Amino acid sequence: MVLETLNPMHYNITSLVPDTMPVATVPILILMCFVFLMWNHEETSSIPGPGYCMGIGPLISHGRFLWMGVGNACNYYNKTYGDFVRVWISGEETFIISK
Repeated sequence: MVLETLNPMHYNITSLVPDTMPVATVPILILMCFVFLMWNHEETSSIPGPGYCMGIGPLISHGRFLWMGVGNACNYYNKTYGDFVRVWISGEETFIISK
């Protein structure tokens, strides 16, 4: 009896998988791809600084300010990007101007 239940031929697996994809699935997949592309689209800025990258850039720059402190983080961004830098602090776009 145990061997009968473990036999893969005992179950009809093809009855569990539908023959065709439901008609509504294709437009939903196309819509999800479109939304994903729009979400990842970022406008190029003339001001240098870390990229947005689906919200990861603001989290990294805010975390750097919390971890390193304002002075050290500003020095890091100025060495990396120059005298005029765009970063995010607490989710808000912030400009660092130094010379």
